[in-house]
Amino acid sequence: MTDRTHTLTGSLGVGSIVFMVVAAAAPLTVIAGTVPLGIAIGNGAAFPATFALCSVVLLLFAVGFCAMTKHVPDAGAFYSYVERGLGRAPGWGAAFLALATYTAVQLAVYGYIGAILDGLVQHYGGPALPWWLYSVAALAVTGVLGYRRIELSSRVLGVLLVSEVAIVLVFDAVVATTGSTPSTALFVPAQIGSGSVGVAIMFAIASFIGFEATAVFRDEAVDPERTIPRATYLALVLIGAFYTVSAWAVVSAWGDTEALAQAGADPGNMLLTTITNTLGPVGGDIAQVLLVTSLFAAILSFHNVLARYLFALGGTGALPAACGRSHTVHGSPHIASFAQTGTALVFVAVFALAGMDPVTQVFAWMAGTATLGVLALMALTCLAVLVFFRRTGADRRPWQTVVAPGLGLAGLLVCLWLTISNFSTLIGGSTGLATAIGAVLVVFFVAGAAWSARPVPTVAPAASGRH
Repeated sequence: MTDRTHTLTGSLGVGSIVFMVVAAAAPLTVIAGTVPLGIAIGNGAAFPATFALCSVVLLLFAVGFCAMTKHVPDAGAFYSYVERGLGRAPGWGAAFLALATYTAVQLAVYGYIGAILDGLVQHYGGPALPWWLYSVAALAVTGVLGYRRIELSSRVLGVLLVSEVAIVLVFDAVVATTGSTPSTALFVPAQIGSGSVGVAIMFAIASFIGFEATAVFRDEAVDPERTIPRATYLALVLIGAFYTVSAWAVVSAWGDTEALAQAGADPGNMLLTTITNTLGPVGGDIAQVLLVTSLFAAILSFHNVLARYLFALGGTGALPAACGRSHTVHGSPHIASFAQTGTALVFVAVFALAGMDPVTQVFAWMAGTATLGVLALMALTCLAVLVFFRRTGADRRPWQTVVAPGLGLAGLLVCLWLTISNFSTLIGGSTGLATAIGAVLVVFFVAGAAWSARPVPTVAPAASGRH
């Protein structure tokens, strides 16, 4: 009989999990932050096509990922797949790398939301306060929601996600149906390959961070062997389509030449200016508020992902067994959630004491770290899928087990190489800083692999029994 204190429970369906992972991608934030940068220093007016190209690569990755889902009963996502395919040492290395990666992306958003909230409060006549006060407030609310049953977070994310997507879809529809001249740059190969296409791909692939976390919610999903693959595919298609269409709408609202000029002159305010010009001042004000809720939704999503990583690792003995305990009433990883909240608080305090800028340093450095880490993890997972099916013969369908994962691995390696080559641009820092960040990620992977060699204490299984 399964010990309830080591079991996560929930009744998440496809829709609830999709809300979780799409909210983690922070779609409004991507359109506001990444799209102008992709236009300005990427491949110009053709940048929307880059989202479509990256969607194809990630869909190829998802084919093997989903095919292997039924053979990986643990809710550890990347590290569980890598461990099953490549062995315990690479698996634990991937686990520690994932912890560093998702911690980094959450910290990035804590910095950004602090700056955005400060600006919003001052916009409406409020006082100028330190950015970190707003970050800590967001952290406290996240901690409370993370402690409770997962369905509560799902409902909150559902409301926030629908709101932020709705304002952009209204903007898209107005642009598509009014007198704006539709941009055709995304259909012209010469323009797609123009400018710094490598930088464009790097920014685009970073915008998908979070979609792969569907497997983390396995123990709380209804019929996980069907729910997880469906949620993965649906999340990818929705995110990719939303990014492509909305980026196209931003370009079309200005025109190809003027969009490039606007993105270069004022990338930080380009979307809000565009929405204000299209929907009026009220639309711009609504978008500014929803940008804050978009960031909070991303924080809550990544908090839930990280807590479940800690829970899974506590259940395997990689981390203290207490992390693998669940709340007897809420069925949530409450101790892991507390640990994640405490870790985030410590880092925010360090950033504040160091006087770091919340956008140009905290957000840029941490988001860059996360992009590099996620690409490495996805490439390792693709390799693990290929090795697993080759070794076991558990599934002999060529497309699902060889062709798609192989093409996905090739695409991800290209994206990883482009990211490494342009990493100093992504983080807005020096080559020395880029090298230091890469070294930290390598250290985490090596530490995890080395930690796997120690004797593992016997712990109660962190499983739901619904595999």
